[in-house]
Amino acid sequence: MFLCAYVVPLPGCYIRIVNILFLPAVYIVKITAVKFYIFYSQNSRYYCRMRKPCFLVAMLVLFIFGAKANPSDSSFLRKKYFTQRLQGTINLDGIPNEDAWNIVEWGGDFIQWMPNEGKPPSQPSNFKIIYDDKFLYIAYQCHDVSADSVIRRMSRRDQFPGDWIEINIDSYHDLRTAFSFTISASGVRGDEFVSNDGTNWDTNWNPIWYSKTNVTDKGWTAEIKIPLSQLRYGNEANKVWGFQVTRRLFRKEERSFWQHIPQNSGVWVSRFGELHGLKDIPMHKQIEIAPYVTVQADTYKKEPGNPFAKGFDKKLSAGVDGKLAITNDLILDFTVNPDFGQVEADPSQVRIDGYQNFFPEQRPFFIESRNIFNYQLTGSQLGGDYDADLLFYSRRIGGTPHAYPNIGPNEFVRVPQNTSILGAAKFSGKTKNGLSIGILESVTQREMATIEYNGQKREEVVEPLTNFAVARLQKDSKDGNTIIGGILTGVNREKGLSDILHRNAYSGGLDFVRFWKNRTWYVRGNVIFSHVNGTKEAILKTQTAFEHLFQRPDAKEVSVDDTRTSLTGTGGTVRFGKAGGKTGKHGQVFKFETGLTYRSPQLEVNDIGFMLTANEINQFTWAGLQFQRPFSVFRTARLNINHWAKWDGSGRFLFDFLNFNAHGTFKSNWQTGMGFSYNPFEISNNALRGASSMRRPIGVGPNAYLTSDQRKKVYGNLNLGGFWGFENTVRSRNVNLQITFQPLNALNVSLSGNYSYYWRRQDQFVENITYDNSTRSIVSSVTQKTLRFVARINYNITPDLTLQYYGQPYITRPLYSNFGYVSDPMAKQFDDRFHIFTSNEISFDANSESYLIDETHDGITDYSFGKPDFNFVQFRSNFVVRWEYRRGSELYLVWSQGNTPDASDDLDSPLPTSLFENAFAGPGRNIFLIKWTYRFLR
Repeated sequence: MFLCAYVVPLPGCYIRIVNILFLPAVYIVKITAVKFYIFYSQNSRYYCRMRKPCFLVAMLVLFIFGAKANPSDSSFLRKKYFTQRLQGTINLDGIPNEDAWNIVEWGGDFIQWMPNEGKPPSQPSNFKIIYDDKFLYIAYQCHDVSADSVIRRMSRRDQFPGDWIEINIDSYHDLRTAFSFTISASGVRGDEFVSNDGTNWDTNWNPIWYSKTNVTDKGWTAEIKIPLSQLRYGNEANKVWGFQVTRRLFRKEERSFWQHIPQNSGVWVSRFGELHGLKDIPMHKQIEIAPYVTVQADTYKKEPGNPFAKGFDKKLSAGVDGKLAITNDLILDFTVNPDFGQVEADPSQVRIDGYQNFFPEQRPFFIESRNIFNYQLTGSQLGGDYDADLLFYSRRIGGTPHAYPNIGPNEFVRVPQNTSILGAAKFSGKTKNGLSIGILESVTQREMATIEYNGQKREEVVEPLTNFAVARLQKDSKDGNTIIGGILTGVNREKGLSDILHRNAYSGGLDFVRFWKNRTWYVRGNVIFSHVNGTKEAILKTQTAFEHLFQRPDAKEVSVDDTRTSLTGTGGTVRFGKAGGKTGKHGQVFKFETGLTYRSPQLEVNDIGFMLTANEINQFTWAGLQFQRPFSVFRTARLNINHWAKWDGSGRFLFDFLNFNAHGTFKSNWQTGMGFSYNPFEISNNALRGASSMRRPIGVGPNAYLTSDQRKKVYGNLNLGGFWGFENTVRSRNVNLQITFQPLNALNVSLSGNYSYYWRRQDQFVENITYDNSTRSIVSSVTQKTLRFVARINYNITPDLTLQYYGQPYITRPLYSNFGYVSDPMAKQFDDRFHIFTSNEISFDANSESYLIDETHDGITDYSFGKPDFNFVQFRSNFVVRWEYRRGSELYLVWSQGNTPDASDDLDSPLPTSLFENAFAGPGRNIFLIKWTYRFLR
């Protein structure tokens, strides 16, 4: 039986979703703030008969089980605070001593949330709220008998350092969404958009607001001023808003709330207290225009004779960003000729398993308000790859061109590194009646490669002019307990590259969520479709791509049709879970989620979305027991168990995976955890790239971690993991060590190193070759070693003037040996699946860097394949000076450095030697950029 659950995070933290198996007497839990997992089972017989779907039975069992744990709401008392209109003036200096504040009473009576839920906080807190026609004003008194112990660490915006206090405002009063404003004792601001009743906290929402703090001998105080134009609210004369105030006492890692929300409730915004007394506030239409200018200079190694590599390039560009309130609820964001030069470099990634890499979005225009456009087929993930798809993946917009020109000898070529975005617009918001709207459209430029030969130049299209569009709607009803929604996406390209790209690609879906029993129980689901069309060549390419592999001869449910000019696919997810409930002696609460996901063979969303593979039915389960109160040596603890299973469209069982893990935070604030995974069965439809399905090795894998007290000026984190395949088939080890230094309140230095070792015996794919009217799938053993170092340095001169450095040297080296071919891919015994070439059958030709195969032993080469070994070295770094010289207006100074040397032949030197000798050899490519923005507000 299969379940999964999610937990509402602490304010300022992110939701994580964990999947786990539930059976009677099996428990799990997860804490958000510290990323723990813990498993415990009293029944060792739970594995039997897992290969058969039992989803409906699981739902029934879980419903009966959960009915015993419905939380009672009889004790819940919603607090109220009454505000008044400002009379007089307020000097925003962090000291709330003006007479104007005396018109309202101090709010207080906070209740501790952690570590000792329900008890009074160790230090009291108070607040006042008043307003006028343009602003909401908030004063804080954070009392502290040990004022010299107030921690005033500094950081970038949205990093939440040291002591802080925060207000969340549900100005829609929809019981689902809120605007969060955090101010630290050091004056660092943080702001987030909270959605889905606290399960999503989007730090990329960056409104304009003002704040000051002051440290006294009695603690610290703060004043903040929030323009009403930054909030969204209805036009009723007398308004009631939901709100919550949270204080963090850093030295005790203590959090206290004004409105108590039990940890076992599984909710956040829907339990806020209420703000009354807001009368006759005018509607504000936000208008922000931010023109900008960038100056960029690139230096790199000059290539003699290459007209496109002179060693120096320069560029001057300008553009404009803007926000325009169509109504008080709905905002139009737009950007013309956007520049993303200040964005942190992507981490280096190389995969040899055929799956595409996923890179998170970092461009400000696309990450702000992205929660509206988020539409996952499911959120269940196993190592990030098991079951996660997005209908909208914004990194598809402005990505690397899809084509590369064919060039001959002595020809030089210049190809754009990224597709230019001509412009983009985003229309988003939420109406008073609970309708969330998100519409995004972007146009990318036709990109041309320039080829030069003997002074003559020609151009080839490497990316056609393309329009991307997304529309998303969601409607709340029954106080947010029922939510229905839908999404449509579209990609339309001009003619060009029609042999490799779809001319049009569309996808869409419908989704729903239903909560009951005070949002303790829920069921959610969605259905999606996709439709792509283009030339026969483009559609054939899609059918035979890694994500589909219609050519697989043992695939009963699909076959290649080279006359098709379109594909239409479907998919869907249903999931059922319990997000809260009654607590036991140690505050333990049981939570779970279970679900089923379906993807048809023709489902294709990668033109604008992200999909690893189609033709799958996945079942996922998470269940856990969460200890939320201190006991014994623990501050908190978690027990978790996960299970995943997979079938393809023909009904063939493909995958079985069980994971148990345990985590705890000690009273010393050290954290530790461990886990154990068991993979008893696996068949891959993708490993041989369409030649056949193949049985994969089974095995086990442990993992463990230890993190020291993160409040200290020096703390570290050690992660260990591995996997061992039975019959000596697979071995992997991973070690990650991170040390963080805080020598000064204004300086934070983080250094990390990661080493991974990956070895497979004989079943690593190399190449498919046609021989004797059949396909030979060449395989081998492989040993891949990877080494990565990351350095991050943040220095705050003031809260608004920061210096940030990011640097990453990276190397990965897969070495292949013991070549052979797949002879019986589904044989139960591992060695029976392969024929290993004898010394009489294989030889290496150093001139062509190829292996020559003579299967018939007649001295004539039957076929050959290239040497697959490689050594990839890369160094990436960014140094950014950011100065917000006035609210919303910024100056960036950026130095970006990158070097990807040709180190393919350096296969014998030790990994660290190869990394540092190559990564820093030569000048690399240096980009110097100055970006100036000025924001006009109204």
